[in-house]
Amino acid sequence: MSHDALTAQVLRNALVVAAEEAGIVVVRSAYSTFIVEGSDASAAILDAGGRLVAQSMATTLMNSMALRAALPEVLKDFPAASMRPGEVYALNDAYRGGVHTNDLLVFRPVFVFGAPRYFTATMIHVSDLGGLSAGGMAPLATDVFLEGLQLPPVRLATAGGLDRAVEAILRANSRTPDKVMGDVRALVAGTAVAAARLERLAGEYGEAGLAEGIAEYLDYTEARTRAAITGLPAGRFEAAYPIDDDGVHPGRELVVRVAVTVEREPPRVVADFAGTDPQVPAAVNASASQSLAAAVFGVRCFLDPTIPMNEGCLRALDIRLPEGSLLNARPPHPCGGRFVPVYAAMEAVFQALSDAVPERAIAPSGILQPFSIAAVGAPYWIHLSYDFGGVGARAGLDGPDATGVHFGLGRNSVPQAEPVESRCPIVVESVETVPDSGGPGRYRGGLATRTVFRFLADCHVTTRGDRLRLPPPGRGGGRPGRTGGFFRRRLDGTLERLPSKANNVFFAAGEAFVVETTGGGGLGSPHERPREEVEADLRAGRVSPRGAREDYGWDGG
Repeated sequence: MSHDALTAQVLRNALVVAAEEAGIVVVRSAYSTFIVEGSDASAAILDAGGRLVAQSMATTLMNSMALRAALPEVLKDFPAASMRPGEVYALNDAYRGGVHTNDLLVFRPVFVFGAPRYFTATMIHVSDLGGLSAGGMAPLATDVFLEGLQLPPVRLATAGGLDRAVEAILRANSRTPDKVMGDVRALVAGTAVAAARLERLAGEYGEAGLAEGIAEYLDYTEARTRAAITGLPAGRFEAAYPIDDDGVHPGRELVVRVAVTVEREPPRVVADFAGTDPQVPAAVNASASQSLAAAVFGVRCFLDPTIPMNEGCLRALDIRLPEGSLLNARPPHPCGGRFVPVYAAMEAVFQALSDAVPERAIAPSGILQPFSIAAVGAPYWIHLSYDFGGVGARAGLDGPDATGVHFGLGRNSVPQAEPVESRCPIVVESVETVPDSGGPGRYRGGLATRTVFRFLADCHVTTRGDRLRLPPPGRGGGRPGRTGGFFRRRLDGTLERLPSKANNVFFAAGEAFVVETTGGGGLGSPHERPREEVEADLRAGRVSPRGAREDYGWDGG
């Protein structure tokens, strides 16, 4: 490796490490259980033009795309020339690059020789900012005002500390004000650490040297992305994926549609979501930044996984999101349930490219099922979490169990049982995979999970799920995954199924909340699965004897 190439590689890694350190600071400084135990924090470095330069290894595309989309909105209200060292800005407006109420995006200008040339950014889901239910879950919201406090771009802090008026607004709109402000200070601290690292790099490389190194990094990523695209067959590939319902009208199916076109001169991928159903007055819409992330993720899964994620990659992708659709909602349509449409968008891209590249095909998957458990009244406590379904089978491989195909959460977004039990009046009675839940096929879909929470105090449960009515279908003769659901286990042991999207369901102390996720779809005919693989599944408990007989034709011999 030449000296210049080595220097470039050192700089590229230094930028990623700066973002990574910011994310670690946020996790270690935050107050919310979900952040501390789930390590769900994101951090990125951008330039003053709004280009994504680097992101931490734990930062998901949903969050980095939001940070990228929101920075230009901050600069519209607060021009860079008016900014001063030590200032920090924030927003959560879904229609201006954000995600939803509880996801706070924080930006700090980094001054290089007297001018704000770069921005460090952090983002987490803070514990609570109002709305219909604690923790930012409002599955039955019919407009954005029911989802909680909307925050346009604001100056969150100066060199002297947090802005007292903004702090007062945040506190007044939260059920857990101390936790929220602890989280906010953690976000600010993360940007400060990354800014210090970036300032050191500017001192080491010089203003021009740092700018040149970053430009070369983005060009390098673009070149690698376009080269990877040449490995896909040229053409147009169409697909669609359904949504169970909007929560307000059970059984009213919605559809996300996409046409993925692979072009050659120059190599690029166009993902056009024209034909996707219009936005609805229910919490199953998404902001444009989240839908962009879904499309980018879907395409990147069919490219070289070692390609960095920065602006260079985005130059080779053209993502078209019709305004006023489920994937690009306009006010006042709620966006809190963004996972539902963006995972449908991701799945549609997956299926389109699976048609294009059948040797790398993947069947649809079970997805994350968010829920919150909260105190009925003050003093408030909140447990916000997710469980994951099984991944669809892939060409040549069974689907992984209980992981979901996910691009929207941090390193360990399902907290361990012990910290949950120590912070909330909850006992986690069991966590297990569900036999026979993976779609039968030559390659079996990944298994779903079942988690049981026993409550030691009265509480409210809020759910937001999908693929609980319409199972992930199989591909090429494979069968669907088994659908899951949310359930109440009463004191007498009877089991009651809850709606997939329910708000503040009262549970009495002693009752249990059961979360069952959905398994992934199978790939290929289950009758082509070798006997030894069926028997291995039997020994491992992934398939029951009944399932082996009925789904795979196993004769029990």
